[in-house]
Amino acid sequence: MKKKIKNTYIKDLREFLVLWSTQSLSQLGSSMTAFALTLWLYEETGSALKTATLTICSYAPYVIMSIFAGALSDRFDKKKTMLVCDLLAALSTMTVLALYLTNNLVVWHLYAVNAFSGLMNTVQQPASEVATTLLIPKGQYQRASGLQSLSRSLISILNPLFATALYGLAGLEIVIFFDLGSFVMAFLALLFLIKIPKVSKDKKESVLMLAKEGIAYLKNTPMILTMILFLSGINLVASAFDAVLPGLIIPNPKGGTVILGVVTSFSGIAMIFGSILVSVLPKPKNRMKVVYITMLISMGIENYMMAFCREPWLWCIGQIIGWTLVPVMSANYDVIFRSTVPVELQGRVYACRNTLQFFTIPIGLFLGGFMVDNIFEPFMEMYQNHAGLTFLFGCGKGRGAAVAMFVLGIAGTLHCLVFGKILKRFKYQDN
Repeated sequence: MKKKIKNTYIKDLREFLVLWSTQSLSQLGSSMTAFALTLWLYEETGSALKTATLTICSYAPYVIMSIFAGALSDRFDKKKTMLVCDLLAALSTMTVLALYLTNNLVVWHLYAVNAFSGLMNTVQQPASEVATTLLIPKGQYQRASGLQSLSRSLISILNPLFATALYGLAGLEIVIFFDLGSFVMAFLALLFLIKIPKVSKDKKESVLMLAKEGIAYLKNTPMILTMILFLSGINLVASAFDAVLPGLIIPNPKGGTVILGVVTSFSGIAMIFGSILVSVLPKPKNRMKVVYITMLISMGIENYMMAFCREPWLWCIGQIIGWTLVPVMSANYDVIFRSTVPVELQGRVYACRNTLQFFTIPIGLFLGGFMVDNIFEPFMEMYQNHAGLTFLFGCGKGRGAAVAMFVLGIAGTLHCLVFGKILKRFKYQDN
C-alpha cells in the first residue's frame, strides 16, 4: 500500500521534480558565479561598497520592473518565457567569461551584467511560479513548497563553499564553466522533458493594463494584500538583521570571520530541517495562524538571543530557532497564495507581490548598517561605563550591534503581534 502511494506521489509530481531538480542545479551554478564575482571584485577594488553594489544592481530591476514583468509573464507562453530569459542570462555570463579570459573585465561590466541578469530573473521568476502551480496537483502544494525550501537551503549552504573552493583552486573561469554546464542541463530538461499546460490569456490587453489588473486584484483581495505587507515588514527586519550580524560577531573576542561563517551556515542548516519538517507535517487547521505564529517565534527569540548572548554556540542555537520555522511559514503562505489567486492572474499578482514584499530588503540593509555605525556603537561608547547597559550587552566594539539586535527584536515582535490580530480576521480554507 505504501509503495502504491509513493508511486502515485512520484507520478503526480514527475514533471515538477524534473523542473525543480534541474532548475535548482542551475540556481546553484548562478549563485556560485555571483559569489565568485564578489570575491574577484573585492580582490580588485578592496571596496566593500563597490562589492555591495553588485547586489544592488541585481535587486534594482527586480523591485522596479516586477509589476510589468508579471504582466508580460501572463501575456506570453510560460515555457518560452523561461527558456528565453535563461538563455539571455547565460549569454551575459558568457560575456563575463570572455572579458575575463581576455583581461578586459572591469567593474562597470559586472554592474551592467548583474543589472541585465537581474532583469531576466525579474521576468523569469513569475513565469516559473505560474509554471510550478500548473505542474503541481493542489493536494501536493505543501510538499512541493517543502522541496523548494530544501533546495534554497542547500544552495545557501553549498554555494559559498563550492565557489570558494573552485575559485581558489582554478580561478573564476572554472566557476563560470560549472554555471554554464548546469544551465545547459536545466535548459535541455525544460525544452524536451517538461510540458507546461496552457492558460487562457487575452493578447489584446496591453502590458500596462495587465499590470493594473494585478494591482486591482490585490486591492480587492485584502487577505492576500495583508499577507504581502506582513512579509514586507518581516523582510525589513530580517535584512536589517543581516546587516547587523557581522558587526556583532566579527569584533567580538569570541567571534571573528570564521565564526561569522559558521553562525551564518546554521541558518541554511536550520532551513533544511524546516524543509524536511514541512514535507512530513499534516495539513494545519489554520494556515493563516501558522504564518504569523512562526514568524513571531523567529523574529522574537533569535534577535533577543543575539542581543544578550556572548557565546558562539548560543548564536548558532539562535540561528536554528530563527530559521527552522521559515520554510513552515513559507509553505503555508505559498499554499494560501496558489489556492486563492486564479492561475490566469498569478503572473501579474506574483509580480506585484515581489515589488511590495521585497522592496524593503535594500532599505533594511541600509538601516541595519546605519544603526550600528551611526547610532548604537557611538551610543554604547558614550555610555561604556553604564553598569546596566554593560550587564545587558557587554562592553567594547560590537556591543552597539547587540543593542541594534535588541531593537530589531522589539520591532519584529510588535510587527507580528499587530499583523497577527489583523490576519485573524481573515478566514481561509483549502479547496
